[in-house]
Amino acid sequence: MDLDLKNRVVLVVGGTGLIGRAVAAQLRQEGAVVVTAARGGSADVVVDASDSASIDAAIATVLDQHGRLDGLVVTAAPSARTLDQSRNADPAQVADAFEAKSMTFLRLANAVIPHMRASGFGRIVGVSGQNALTTGNITGSIRNAALIIAAKNLADDLAGTGVAVNTVNPGTVTPTPSSTIEHGRPGESTPEQIADLVTFLTSPRAAVSGESIAVGHRIRGIVSF
Repeated sequence: MDLDLKNRVVLVVGGTGLIGRAVAAQLRQEGAVVVTAARGGSADVVVDASDSASIDAAIATVLDQHGRLDGLVVTAAPSARTLDQSRNADPAQVADAFEAKSMTFLRLANAVIPHMRASGFGRIVGVSGQNALTTGNITGSIRNAALIIAAKNLADDLAGTGVAVNTVNPGTVTPTPSSTIEHGRPGESTPEQIADLVTFLTSPRAAVSGESIAVGHRIRGIVSF
């Protein structure tokens, strides 16, 4: 299937991370012009996603260099493995994690939406996580659930404009996913499997908006509508 991504400009924030690198590589394979953004390192554009002025400057750079912005993928957030498990219910850790993931997504999405509205087309994809659907880790649940809720609200606000907003929810991300899926646990997935879904959702061929889609097996033994 031709995903009609040739020469489409996609900004991948967190594009130097584990998932972000895979997303950028897959988008490039489909012919997209990919601009990676991160706090530093090898990213094409430097951005501090906690700073609205830095976000605006990064988007202005993309528009100046390419004249358009068709897609935004947000994978920028500290890994769940970096969270202190002994502080899962600590309000300070919860607030920091909420800011670093949910508010990062919301700030970036709000910044690109006016440009996408004006062009009549846009695709915004946020990477959340399946622990938004489970209890046992307040920090992980809140930071991921809030991102999903923000994305759904934006999608509804943008209905009919040509701009779609969706979220992708991996379980554990590993280069060698297990075929065994325990009760109450999600399936594992590779960065490349996540990138495949993100790439499709970034495509004009994806008539999908307002959805929260699991990668790998959705948590075994749980029904949600």
